[in-house]
Amino acid sequence: MSMMDKDQMQDFIAKRVAKELTEGSVVNLGIGLPTRVANFVPEGMTVNFQSENGFVGLGPTPAPENVDPNIVNAGGQPVTILPGGMFFDSATSFGIIRGGHVDLTVLGALQVDAKGNIANYMIPGKLVPGMGGAMDLLSGAKKVIVAMEHTAKGSPKILKECNLPLTAVGAVDLIITEMGVMEVTPDGLKLIEINPEYTIEQVREVTEAELIVDGVGEMAV
Repeated sequence: MSMMDKDQMQDFIAKRVAKELTEGSVVNLGIGLPTRVANFVPEGMTVNFQSENGFVGLGPTPAPENVDPNIVNAGGQPVTILPGGMFFDSATSFGIIRGGHVDLTVLGALQVDAKGNIANYMIPGKLVPGMGGAMDLLSGAKKVIVAMEHTAKGSPKILKECNLPLTAVGAVDLIITEMGVMEVTPDGLKLIEINPEYTIEQVREVTEAELIVDGVGEMAV
């Protein structure tokens, strides 16, 4: 099993997500793990990171001495703004999202299922962090990647069917975890890449949804 600590695991996932970035695209990164993707943009590529609190053109996380308290992402974490970046109000920000101008959104999830449904905004009776911009992003973005740890304390997060309240139906295109990369297809979840530290059996053991395994590549970052 993997010897990565939580920090290394999150970086590993973020590095693999970064391989899905394309030149000149508008990308929204969700709170938590997805924000790390900004630190791994391929050399020489221009990506326009959008944050629903009113930015486009976010750069990587600043060094502690360079933090500007006025420049934070939707999760309140300090970020940088690149030359040519812009600030705008919430209405404009959601106009960009709802208008279909976001090419890719990367979010975390509590649960994802074989049909591409996602639950990531509440656990009834327990935790209601709120949906933030997630509902708008999931329906407005052209491509949706879920970036998350494969399990929650050993319990599967990739299910046959979500049992928490859904944030969106059939919205997810790709799931990237420390164990592998899964594509949502009309036939179900297809394991397209596996982290060589794991076997297909190990991935199946902690994935409730059925996995289609047919010519699996190696997950490299």
